[in-house]
Amino acid sequence: MPQSLAKVLVHIVFSTKQRYPFLSDKHIRAEMHAYLGGTCNELECPVLSVGGVADHVHILCVLSRNITIAKLVGDVKRASSKWIKTKGRMLTKFAWQNGYGVFSVGQSEVERVREYIAGQEEHHRKKTFQDEYRSFLKEYGVDYDERYVWD
Repeated sequence: MPQSLAKVLVHIVFSTKQRYPFLSDKHIRAEMHAYLGGTCNELECPVLSVGGVADHVHILCVLSRNITIAKLVGDVKRASSKWIKTKGRMLTKFAWQNGYGVFSVGQSEVERVREYIAGQEEHHRKKTFQDEYRSFLKEYGVDYDERYVWD
């Protein structure tokens, strides 16, 4: 084959450190979502959706053939953390959790995942982030030790 072709869709999830509600202000949250999307796009990982609530974010994007998942998430977290600390005194201690979750998404599931991300505020009126994240781990068959999931 003379050409390398790929389309890998990923749903990335990570929280603020200790799930502190740093993103409770809706304007800051919207700016953060836009910044996360822009950073992914700059890394050649086109964003399909970004959303979340006060203590965590979801990103649905196409993974570039030129970057690893770890580098993508690390670069996105590092850049956004640095950026948000310039947005006011209340955000100077902002930090993301150390880890993250990444889940594969089939092309036929894109619209469902987009809707899920768009409905985060409503969804989290009934379910905590921890319960949501455990559900993802179970749905995707990810083995984990509860002692090491949360920081």
